[in-house]
Amino acid sequence: MTETSLHIQTEAYEPTFGDYFALLKPRVMSLVVFTALVGVLAAPGSLHWVEAACAILFIAIGAGASGALNMWWDADIDMVMKRTAKRPIPSGRVSSEAALQIGVGLSAFSVIMLALATNLAAGLWLAFTIFFYVVVYSMWLKRSTPQNIVIGGAAGAFPPLIGWVAVTGSVSIEAVLMFALIFVWTPPHFWALALFMRSDYDDANVPMLTVTHGRPATRRHIIAYTVIMALVAVGAGFTSIGGPIYLAVAVILNAIALRDAAKIWNRDETMSEADNFAVEKRFFRFSLLYLFLHFVAIFAEAALAPFGLGGW
Repeated sequence: MTETSLHIQTEAYEPTFGDYFALLKPRVMSLVVFTALVGVLAAPGSLHWVEAACAILFIAIGAGASGALNMWWDADIDMVMKRTAKRPIPSGRVSSEAALQIGVGLSAFSVIMLALATNLAAGLWLAFTIFFYVVVYSMWLKRSTPQNIVIGGAAGAFPPLIGWVAVTGSVSIEAVLMFALIFVWTPPHFWALALFMRSDYDDANVPMLTVTHGRPATRRHIIAYTVIMALVAVGAGFTSIGGPIYLAVAVILNAIALRDAAKIWNRDETMSEADNFAVEKRFFRFSLLYLFLHFVAIFAEAALAPFGLGGW
């Protein structure tokens, strides 16, 4: 991170609660909360509802802490990219120093409280997740390799696994499959975004695949990862977190995903950018619904299981 990003001045503006809350990336946090909740509910065994609520809360706080630390470290490139220029630090609403203090403080708080509320294993997994996102992804991979989002995407895939561990104290194949679904979903999701936001990554000198290998290679990677994603998603339907509801949802959604990924793969480079972007934006937006509905289906199977209506 450059020195200029550490000293963004905010004397003329008094930060509000909303500014500080924006540091926590609430949109990302909402996905974390939901997938962690599904991990808790799908796990064998149960927690008291107060313990479960605390587990979700502290996992969410840990995710928010990661977001604040990511914004602190990436303040210099956030200033350059149109997509991130209005974030609290580059817009001058919150200082880098405040973001660092909030991120570190909330990280320690969330890890300790999750361990106390559930078990030590869950606390350690949360600590590792924060470390992975901030140090491995943000500080190392993001600016050094086009595989940044492939490896770094693991950070966003841990919440359902942590939720599962909060209940059981251990990791199982079902927890790994929920992790794997988000892990393999992340690259095509962000590569589709990068295809129609490439100038942002160029300007910020971030080695996204679109910048280092070009659009055709990125499109080939999208179709390859979508195939892997479909195999993971459908395969999960035959485990204890699956069932007829989940399997039906997975088959339909992955058929659509494969169709749209194939359209991206077959795009004609001689066509206008507007035509290309329309296909890529559609895939990107659908990918958000794709992940949400898979976890809704896992949630439904878990919720109906006590009545003999969910699961196999």
